[in-house]
Amino acid sequence: MRISLALVLIGILTAIVDVSVRAEDNVPPPGFTALFNGKDLTGWKGLVANPKVRHPMAAEKLAEAQAKADESMRAHWSVDDGVLVFDGKGQNLCTAKDYGDFEMYVDWKIGPKGDSGIYLRGSPQVQIWDFTTHPEGSGGLYNNQKNPRNPSKCMDRPIGQWNSYRIRMIGEKVSVWFNGELVVDEVVLENYWERDKPIYATEQIELQSHGDTLWFKNIYIREIPRP
Repeated sequence: MRISLALVLIGILTAIVDVSVRAEDNVPPPGFTALFNGKDLTGWKGLVANPKVRHPMAAEKLAEAQAKADESMRAHWSVDDGVLVFDGKGQNLCTAKDYGDFEMYVDWKIGPKGDSGIYLRGSPQVQIWDFTTHPEGSGGLYNNQKNPRNPSKCMDRPIGQWNSYRIRMIGEKVSVWFNGELVVDEVVLENYWERDKPIYATEQIELQSHGDTLWFKNIYIREIPRP
């Protein structure tokens, strides 16, 4: 009887703790800033080319291209009941601000055969895809050639369910916690656009479009000061 009562009490206390720490959607934890406010596309912009092409563009030309990209972005990315939704057309969604070293959270969901990713400092990517066709699972640094590209294990939940990433990037190295499990441990992210150069010191974060309907929420970031 004592053991049973103790188990009941532990269950009740666990439930209380779970409720107390479960944050409301799109409300950042202490020390983090919400990149997505759950209401509109404030803080986001459309994609203009890639960093190698974009960096040397003249200010006037860049502004013109950005205006067109933003118009396209608003046609294909929208907010529905606190969720960021991509209709499967158009280009990546980009943060209006560039980031250096950071830690971020993002929840995502895809449909069957879905394919997406999180670009870090403008470069692909922390992979998102259908684990039933890619049994290695999501979370790896897919475009790496010299450094590890696959996650240590498959942690994907069934298609149509929400998944959670915690991503930390310091210097060139990236760590990824996928649904609470460390699957990428301080792996160098290679510069996809300029293979002979290290990853850019600062750049935008992007939600990759790949011709599939996508859903994102709870996107938070904490900038990490450099020494």
